[in-house]
Amino acid sequence: SAYRLCIMRKLPNALARTLTSGTSGSSVLPDMSEVRSKLREIVGASTNWSDHVQAMQERKALHTLLAERQEDLSPRTMKDSYLEVILPLGSQPEIREKYLNVHNSVRFGRILEDLDSLGVLICYTHTKQEMQPKSPLSIVTALVDKINLCKKIIYPDRDIKFTGNVSWVGKTSMEVKMHMLQQHDDDYSPVLDATFVMVARDPENKRPAFVNPLIPEGPEEEEIFKQGELNKVRRIDFSTASLLKMAPTAEERNIIHDIFLNTLDTRQEGEKTASFQGRKLPPNSVWMEDTKLKGLQICHPQERNIFNRIFGGFLMRKAFELGWATACSYGGPRPFIVSVDDIMFQKPVEIGALLLLSAQVCYTEKNYIQIRVHSEVYDANTREHHTTNIFHFTFISENEVPRVVPNTYGESMLYLDGKRHFTAVMKEI
Repeated sequence: SAYRLCIMRKLPNALARTLTSGTSGSSVLPDMSEVRSKLREIVGASTNWSDHVQAMQERKALHTLLAERQEDLSPRTMKDSYLEVILPLGSQPEIREKYLNVHNSVRFGRILEDLDSLGVLICYTHTKQEMQPKSPLSIVTALVDKINLCKKIIYPDRDIKFTGNVSWVGKTSMEVKMHMLQQHDDDYSPVLDATFVMVARDPENKRPAFVNPLIPEGPEEEEIFKQGELNKVRRIDFSTASLLKMAPTAEERNIIHDIFLNTLDTRQEGEKTASFQGRKLPPNSVWMEDTKLKGLQICHPQERNIFNRIFGGFLMRKAFELGWATACSYGGPRPFIVSVDDIMFQKPVEIGALLLLSAQVCYTEKNYIQIRVHSEVYDANTREHHTTNIFHFTFISENEVPRVVPNTYGESMLYLDGKRHFTAVMKEI
């Protein structure tokens, strides 16, 4: 099965510091609505959209609180940023509706939103200065490195607990590791592990800003920190070898050539005179071009984040739901998400923008469907399109799925890119 056992790092009890004082029983753990109001408080964000210009003006004055060098900031430990948050689906049925999908399980898109908010709050906890009620930092999601699931179904009537802490720090960026557990009898069992990368910027979100260094304590934390370094190197290597920059490897070229030969139409003029022109679809296959689904979203103020841009979690939810619909229409009525990886936030999405989403199946293997979702914004004033995100989702279907077949060179590159992402996910699992 694709669902590996999540190995939860049992951090010492001393880490179980929560947003509220008191013991760490679920009765005093903060919930997701408290996470969001805490974020607004830290940044001084306005609750009224019409006041946002004034609120942003007030943030400008916080420039003086920024450190000029990282060395001027006090080092922190992993337990300094450790948070536990409850999502009380079992004990507060009134919030259940928002999280419910048609199969009577939890909407994974909502979980993506919660992880995004929690990741930002963890970073603000790491960089908190005791004497400053408002943070001069604008902390935004740069990358969802990976989210791996070990449960197919998330139940809508049992409490969920999120835990997380900063696991690695550069000069202006932070890696955050989060875990999600769900109540089962009297215990919480693992559901997913997530790794996000956040970046700190100045109060106006224009330039990078320094963050507190991280000091690992003990061999286990040193191992986690070292893994953060390795993750950074892996991402650079993956980006350097991108098919937008480098030709495919010899092995990949052979794969594409085999697919091409497999689609030649030899019926027309016999085996000896097959032409480059005639192409046919092999049995139990689908042309990649025929797997696309598209969506459009008008970006309303309701979906804004604390910096009055569109909330990254909302973008992830919309992309995931379109990706799920694409997997559903391709491989059967109920695909399950196995992994999310390598979501790069290339450009912020402004309120009022038209967000265009395009999803397609780019690789298949047995029961697995690899989906790529491209998101871009259309600016009605300049009539320009800009890519904001590329999303990669791995789904598993209940039955074996047809093989997806690229027809053009561009589609062949998408196919190889999908295969690379799929192989990386399978290594993790």
